[in-house]
Amino acid sequence: MGETLYQVDAFTRRPFAGNPAAVCVLETAAPEPWMQAVAREMNLAETAFLVPRADDAFDLRWFTPRVEVELCGHATLASAHVLWQTERLARSSPARFHTRSGWLTARCLEVGIEMDFPSNPPRPTRHGVALQEALGTAAVEVAEYGSDGLAVLADAAAVRQLSPNLAAIAALPFRGVTVTAPGDQDFDCVSRFFGPRVGVPEDAVTGSAHCGLAPYWSARLGKTELRAHQASERGGELELRLAGERVFLRGEAVTVLRAELLVTE
Repeated sequence: MGETLYQVDAFTRRPFAGNPAAVCVLETAAPEPWMQAVAREMNLAETAFLVPRADDAFDLRWFTPRVEVELCGHATLASAHVLWQTERLARSSPARFHTRSGWLTARCLEVGIEMDFPSNPPRPTRHGVALQEALGTAAVEVAEYGSDGLAVLADAAAVRQLSPNLAAIAALPFRGVTVTAPGDQDFDCVSRFFGPRVGVPEDAVTGSAHCGLAPYWSARLGKTELRAHQASERGGELELRLAGERVFLRGEAVTVLRAELLVTE
Protein backbone atom coordinates (compact mmCIF):
# COMPACT_ATOMS: atom_id res chain seq x y z
CA MET A 1 0.00 0.00 0.00
CA GLY A 2 1.23 3.50 -0.79
CA GLU A 3 0.97 6.79 1.05
CA THR A 4 -2.32 8.66 1.30
CA LEU A 5 -2.46 12.17 -0.08
CA TYR A 6 -5.13 14.73 0.73
CA GLN A 7 -5.86 17.77 -1.39
CA VAL A 8 -7.22 20.65 0.66
CA ASP A 9 -8.48 24.05 -0.48
CA ALA A 10 -7.20 26.51 2.13
CA PHE A 11 -8.38 29.99 3.11
CA THR A 12 -11.86 29.33 1.78
CA ARG A 13 -15.13 27.88 3.04
CA ARG A 14 -16.16 26.43 -0.33
CA PRO A 15 -14.49 23.83 -2.56
CA PHE A 16 -12.57 24.79 -5.70
CA ALA A 17 -11.62 28.19 -4.30
CA GLY A 18 -8.79 29.37 -2.06
CA ASN A 19 -5.37 27.78 -2.43
CA PRO A 20 -5.08 24.02 -2.97
CA ALA A 21 -2.35 22.14 -1.12
CA ALA A 22 -1.49 18.46 -0.97
CA VAL A 23 -0.85 16.92 2.45
CA CYS A 24 0.97 13.63 3.05
CA VAL A 25 1.24 12.22 6.59
CA LEU A 26 4.21 9.84 6.81
CA GLU A 27 5.11 7.39 9.55
CA THR A 28 8.84 8.11 9.20
CA ALA A 29 10.90 10.73 7.42
CA ALA A 30 11.21 10.31 3.66
CA PRO A 31 14.19 11.13 1.42
CA GLU A 32 14.18 14.72 0.20
CA PRO A 33 14.40 13.76 -3.52
CA TRP A 34 11.28 11.61 -3.11
CA MET A 35 9.32 14.44 -1.47
CA GLN A 36 10.39 16.83 -4.21
CA ALA A 37 9.34 14.30 -6.86
CA VAL A 38 5.91 13.90 -5.25
CA ALA A 39 5.48 17.68 -5.09
CA ARG A 40 6.42 17.93 -8.75
CA GLU A 41 3.88 15.21 -9.56
CA MET A 42 1.12 16.95 -7.59
CA ASN A 43 1.98 20.22 -9.40
CA LEU A 44 0.30 22.40 -6.78
CA ALA A 45 1.76 25.53 -5.21
CA GLU A 46 2.75 23.45 -2.17
CA THR A 47 2.82 19.85 -1.02
CA ALA A 48 3.24 19.37 2.74
CA PHE A 49 4.86 16.36 4.40
CA LEU A 50 4.19 15.56 8.06
CA VAL A 51 6.08 13.15 10.30
CA PRO A 52 4.93 12.52 13.90
CA ARG A 53 7.38 13.28 16.71
CA ALA A 54 7.67 11.70 20.14
CA ASP A 55 6.36 14.91 21.80
CA ASP A 56 2.94 14.71 20.03
CA ALA A 57 4.05 17.36 17.54
CA PHE A 58 4.90 16.93 13.85
CA ASP A 59 7.84 17.70 11.64
CA LEU A 60 6.49 19.71 8.71
CA ARG A 61 8.18 20.46 5.38
CA TRP A 62 6.79 22.24 2.32
CA PHE A 63 7.74 21.77 -1.34
CA THR A 64 6.68 23.65 -4.46
CA PRO A 65 7.00 21.72 -7.74
CA ARG A 66 10.54 23.11 -7.91
CA VAL A 67 12.03 23.73 -4.44
CA GLU A 68 11.60 23.34 -0.70
CA VAL A 69 10.50 26.59 0.99
CA GLU A 70 11.13 28.07 4.43
CA LEU A 71 7.54 28.97 5.30
CA CYS A 72 4.09 28.29 3.85
CA GLY A 73 0.81 29.40 5.37
CA HIS A 74 -1.84 27.70 3.29
CA ALA A 75 -0.18 24.26 3.40
CA THR A 76 0.21 24.60 7.19
CA LEU A 77 -3.49 25.37 7.50
CA ALA A 78 -4.24 22.41 5.21
CA SER A 79 -1.99 20.15 7.33
CA ALA A 80 -3.71 21.09 10.59
CA HIS A 81 -7.10 20.59 8.93
CA VAL A 82 -6.13 17.05 7.83
CA LEU A 83 -4.80 16.11 11.28
CA TRP A 84 -8.09 17.04 12.95
CA GLN A 85 -10.28 15.69 10.16
CA THR A 86 -8.57 12.27 10.24
CA GLU A 87 -8.60 12.27 14.08
CA ARG A 88 -4.83 12.02 14.34
CA LEU A 89 -5.35 14.93 16.70
CA ALA A 90 -8.33 15.75 18.87
CA ARG A 91 -9.95 19.02 17.87
CA SER A 92 -9.33 20.28 21.40
CA SER A 93 -5.58 19.75 20.95
CA PRO A 94 -3.38 22.31 19.18
CA ALA A 95 -1.43 21.23 16.11
CA ARG A 96 2.27 21.87 16.75
CA PHE A 97 4.78 21.83 13.92
CA HIS A 98 8.58 21.85 13.92
CA THR A 99 9.64 23.59 10.69
CA ARG A 100 12.55 25.38 9.02
CA SER A 101 10.99 28.60 10.37
CA GLY A 102 10.85 27.33 13.95
CA TRP A 103 7.85 26.17 15.92
CA LEU A 104 4.42 26.93 14.44
CA THR A 105 1.11 26.16 16.08
CA ALA A 106 -2.52 26.05 14.99
CA ARG A 107 -5.73 25.66 16.91
CA CYS A 108 -9.14 24.55 15.80
CA LEU A 109 -11.83 27.19 16.30
CA GLU A 110 -15.59 26.80 16.25
CA VAL A 111 -15.34 28.14 12.70
CA GLY A 112 -11.99 27.84 10.94
CA ILE A 113 -8.39 27.55 12.11
CA GLU A 114 -6.04 30.08 13.69
CA MET A 115 -2.29 29.79 13.08
CA ASP A 116 0.49 31.43 15.10
CA PHE A 117 3.25 32.67 12.76
CA PRO A 118 6.25 34.99 13.12
CA SER A 119 5.75 38.64 12.18
CA ASN A 120 7.99 39.80 9.33
CA PRO A 121 7.91 43.63 9.13
CA PRO A 122 8.96 45.13 5.78
CA ARG A 123 12.33 46.87 5.49
CA PRO A 124 13.92 49.08 2.80
CA THR A 125 15.07 47.41 -0.42
CA ARG A 126 17.82 48.17 -2.93
CA HIS A 127 15.78 46.59 -5.72
CA GLY A 128 12.90 49.05 -5.94
CA VAL A 129 13.56 50.20 -9.51
CA ALA A 130 13.91 46.66 -10.88
CA LEU A 131 10.85 45.58 -8.93
CA GLN A 132 8.67 48.31 -10.42
CA GLU A 133 10.02 47.61 -13.91
CA ALA A 134 9.11 43.92 -13.52
CA LEU A 135 5.61 44.84 -12.38
CA GLY A 136 5.19 47.32 -15.21
CA THR A 137 3.79 50.00 -12.94
CA ALA A 138 4.89 52.67 -10.48
CA ALA A 139 4.46 51.85 -6.81
CA VAL A 140 3.56 54.12 -3.94
CA GLU A 141 6.15 52.28 -1.84
CA VAL A 142 8.58 49.40 -2.30
CA ALA A 143 10.20 47.24 0.37
CA GLU A 144 11.18 43.66 1.15
CA TYR A 145 10.39 41.29 4.01
CA GLY A 146 11.81 37.87 4.71
CA SER A 147 12.83 36.55 1.30
CA ASP A 148 10.11 38.42 -0.63
CA GLY A 149 9.72 41.77 -2.33
CA LEU A 150 6.80 44.09 -1.64
CA ALA A 151 5.17 46.76 -3.78
CA VAL A 152 2.33 48.96 -2.52
CA LEU A 153 0.04 50.31 -5.25
CA ALA A 154 -2.41 53.18 -5.12
CA ASP A 155 -5.66 51.21 -4.93
CA ALA A 156 -7.22 47.77 -5.10
CA ALA A 157 -8.15 48.17 -8.77
CA ALA A 158 -4.47 48.56 -9.68
CA VAL A 159 -3.68 45.30 -7.87
CA ARG A 160 -6.52 43.41 -9.56
CA GLN A 161 -5.63 44.69 -13.04
CA LEU A 162 -1.88 44.09 -12.78
CA SER A 163 -0.24 41.97 -15.48
CA PRO A 164 3.45 41.72 -14.51
CA ASN A 165 6.43 40.40 -16.42
CA LEU A 166 6.89 37.03 -14.73
CA ALA A 167 10.29 36.40 -16.31
CA ALA A 168 11.53 39.70 -14.89
CA ILE A 169 10.09 38.86 -11.46
CA ALA A 170 11.89 35.50 -11.57
CA ALA A 171 15.16 37.35 -12.19
CA LEU A 172 14.78 39.38 -8.98
CA PRO A 173 16.64 38.17 -5.85
CA PHE A 174 13.39 37.24 -4.09
CA ARG A 175 11.42 34.07 -3.50
CA GLY A 176 8.47 36.04 -4.85
CA VAL A 177 6.82 39.43 -4.92
CA THR A 178 3.74 40.60 -3.03
CA VAL A 179 1.69 43.44 -4.50
CA THR A 180 -0.77 45.11 -2.17
CA ALA A 181 -3.07 48.12 -1.78
CA PRO A 182 -5.74 49.46 0.58
CA GLY A 183 -8.75 47.18 0.55
CA ASP A 184 -12.18 47.40 -0.97
CA GLN A 185 -15.39 45.42 -0.43
CA ASP A 186 -15.07 45.61 3.38
CA PHE A 187 -11.45 44.36 3.36
CA ASP A 188 -8.61 46.31 4.97
CA CYS A 189 -6.12 45.27 2.30
CA VAL A 190 -5.89 43.34 -0.93
CA SER A 191 -2.89 41.57 -2.39
CA ARG A 192 -1.52 39.24 -5.05
CA PHE A 193 1.64 37.11 -4.91
CA PHE A 194 3.90 36.10 -7.79
CA GLY A 195 6.55 33.40 -7.30
CA PRO A 196 7.77 32.21 -10.72
CA ARG A 197 11.29 31.73 -9.36
CA VAL A 198 10.06 28.84 -7.18
CA GLY A 199 7.65 27.40 -9.74
CA VAL A 200 4.50 29.30 -8.71
CA PRO A 201 3.66 31.95 -11.35
CA GLU A 202 0.82 33.36 -9.23
CA ASP A 203 -0.13 31.91 -5.87
CA ALA A 204 -3.83 31.73 -5.12
CA VAL A 205 -3.62 32.64 -1.41
CA THR A 206 -0.30 33.16 0.37
CA GLY A 207 -0.42 32.88 4.14
CA SER A 208 3.28 33.62 4.59
CA ALA A 209 2.94 36.90 2.66
CA HIS A 210 0.57 38.15 5.33
CA CYS A 211 3.32 37.85 7.93
CA GLY A 212 4.67 40.97 6.22
CA LEU A 213 1.33 42.51 5.26
CA ALA A 214 -0.06 42.38 8.80
CA PRO A 215 2.61 44.61 10.40
CA TYR A 216 2.66 46.90 7.36
CA TRP A 217 -1.09 47.53 7.24
CA SER A 218 -1.38 47.56 11.02
CA ALA A 219 1.02 50.53 11.10
CA ARG A 220 -0.70 52.24 8.16
CA LEU A 221 -4.25 51.80 9.44
CA GLY A 222 -3.64 52.00 13.19
CA LYS A 223 -5.35 48.70 13.99
CA THR A 224 -4.12 45.25 15.00
CA GLU A 225 -7.00 43.19 13.57
CA LEU A 226 -7.43 43.15 9.80
CA ARG A 227 -9.47 41.46 7.09
CA ALA A 228 -7.46 40.61 3.99
CA HIS A 229 -8.38 39.45 0.50
CA GLN A 230 -5.98 37.86 -1.96
CA ALA A 231 -7.26 38.88 -5.37
CA SER A 232 -6.14 35.87 -7.41
CA GLU A 233 -8.43 34.11 -9.85
CA ARG A 234 -9.49 31.62 -7.16
CA GLY A 235 -9.45 34.22 -4.39
CA GLY A 236 -9.15 33.78 -0.66
CA GLU A 237 -9.93 35.49 2.64
CA LEU A 238 -7.86 35.80 5.82
CA GLU A 239 -8.35 37.40 9.20
CA LEU A 240 -5.14 38.79 10.69
CA ARG A 241 -4.24 39.72 14.25
CA LEU A 242 -0.90 41.29 15.06
CA ALA A 243 0.40 40.63 18.59
CA GLY A 244 3.94 41.88 19.11
CA GLU A 245 6.31 39.70 17.09
CA ARG A 246 3.59 37.20 16.12
CA VAL A 247 0.88 37.23 13.47
CA PHE A 248 -2.25 35.14 13.98
CA LEU A 249 -3.78 34.04 10.67
CA ARG A 250 -7.36 32.76 10.56
CA GLY A 251 -8.94 30.88 7.71
CA GLU A 252 -11.11 27.95 6.74
CA ALA A 253 -10.32 24.84 4.71
CA VAL A 254 -12.13 22.15 2.70
CA THR A 255 -10.83 18.69 1.76
CA VAL A 256 -11.66 17.98 -1.88
CA LEU A 257 -9.64 14.83 -2.64
CA ARG A 258 -8.13 11.77 -0.98
CA ALA A 259 -5.84 9.58 -3.04
CA GLU A 260 -3.42 6.70 -2.61
CA LEU A 261 0.06 7.09 -4.02
CA LEU A 262 0.73 3.75 -5.73
CA VAL A 263 4.41 4.35 -6.41
CA THR A 264 6.67 4.79 -3.38
CA GLU A 265 10.10 4.97 -5.05
